[in-house]
Formats: sequence, C-alpha cells, structure tokens
Amino acid sequence: MRVFAPLVTLSSVILAAVASPLNVENFIERRDIPQDAVSAYAHACPKPNGNTLVLQFSQNLTDTQGFIARDDNKKEIVVSLRGSESFTDALTDINILLVPFVSPGVKAPFGSAAHAGFLIARTPSQTNRFLANRWNSVARLVISTVKAQLDAHPGYTIASTGHSLGGALSSLAGISLKQNFPGSTVRMFTYGQPRTFNPIGASFINSQFGDQAFRSVHTTDGVPTIIPRILGYRHHGIEYFQTPDPATPATTKKCAADGEDPTCSDSIPSQGLDDAHRIFCA
Repeated sequence: MRVFAPLVTLSSVILAAVASPLNVENFIERRDIPQDAVSAYAHACPKPNGNTLVLQFSQNLTDTQGFIARDDNKKEIVVSLRGSESFTDALTDINILLVPFVSPGVKAPFGSAAHAGFLIARTPSQTNRFLANRWNSVARLVISTVKAQLDAHPGYTIASTGHSLGGALSSLAGISLKQNFPGSTVRMFTYGQPRTFNPIGASFINSQFGDQAFRSVHTTDGVPTIIPRILGYRHHGIEYFQTPDPATPATTKKCAADGEDPTCSDSIPSQGLDDAHRIFCA
C-alpha cells in the first residue's frame, strides 16, 4: 500500500501554511502522517513507517482496527485508525443519527452530538452488531496504551490520523486524547473525513485544537460533504482544500477556521465515493 504523491505533497503544503504553530524546523515531516493513515488499512503492520509498533488492535464486534506507534526521532506517539473497507464499515457509515457526544474522559459541552456509527459501541444484546460502532469500542484500550507510553516517554507529543471513516474516528480519538492528556501536545490529521459532529460538537473541537487540527480534502472528493448539513451536521476546522492537482502551496487553500467555508469543498456538490477520495491510498 502506498501513498500517492498529492497526499504526500499536501503534508508539506500544510507546513507552509501554518509554519508557526507546527514549528517547521522540527516537523519537516508530515510526510509520515498520511503514510500512517494509509498504514492502518494493512492487516499486518509490524513496523509502521519505520516506527516502533506499540499496539495493533482489532475490535471484532465493531470491526474497528488501527495501531499505535512510537516515533522516537520526532518523540511522538501516533494513533492511526482504519478507514472503510468492509460491509460492516458501510453500515457504520450510514448510521447517521446524531447522538450525545459521550466518550471516556471527555467533558463535552451540553448539546454536543456525534455520528452514532462513528461513536457508539453497544453490546450485541442491545443492538445489531452491524450498528455497534465505533470509537468508544476501542477508546479505553487506546487511552490506557497511550498513557503507558507517555509514562515511559514523558514529553512525547500525540498525533491522531486516519482516512475516510478512519478520519472521522481519528477526530473522535483526537479530542479524547486531548481531554485525557491535557498536559500533552495533541494534533489531529484527517484525510477525506466525512462530517462527524453537530455544530456544538464541531465548535468544541475547534476550541480545543485551533490550528492543531488539519482536515485535508482532495479536489472533488465527495465523502467530506456526503452527509449534508441539513441533517444537523457541521465540519470542524481547519480544512485544507487541495485543488487543482498537483498539490502546491499555491493550489492548496487554508479555509475558514470554523470548518464550513463556502469557497472550499462546500462549493462542490458531493458525488459520493469518487476517484478523488480514492487517490489518498492505493
């Protein structure tokens, strides 16, 4: 599995756009982050992108997979969550009810809500297994594993990442990690992420992350807008809209901080799962 050039280039574009918050000197990087997002699709990933594999997890009930890796060069712990791959994933994607945003260690504002399929984990006695998804089914395991790593490696930063469904999950993971480890620097990198929160939830993400959330959209990718705002959803920031190809600082726009910019991907009617979405990995 490889990352296509536009995604790799976008990493550098993000750096150019937000050089100050990211500290370019230490993160000439971010080529590794989209590669980590893609690596979550691999069923066996013993040494993701040359980093130390801490944990590769798979929750069978909810079909939720990902890994936690440690980059000792950058002193960073990476949490990567897999995107849509199976029939179960498709059923997760269409479970679009908004439910209260309740997750271990997260103190979200009253009224915050998230996509039910991406967030909730219920037991088989409570619901059909295909609706028993997603982040909450692995949240405690991920949080406890990251805690052990931070205890052993104090001062390490944290990054959550994912593509498509994995992007939605990594946004939930990101805020969970941010809230559970307030003394650590936490960044969020998502690629082709569908809308995940209601307006209160999206504003909560924005208030917690500011310029440390990077939500990239490639040209006409229809997945980020496939769930319409009329259903009560809203994107969090900050979108980096990459159009046209090839990706360069001149062709990538840092969009409005609130997450919904009518001059960015919001300006293109969603065509669903199109080639622009698939270009992130192959």
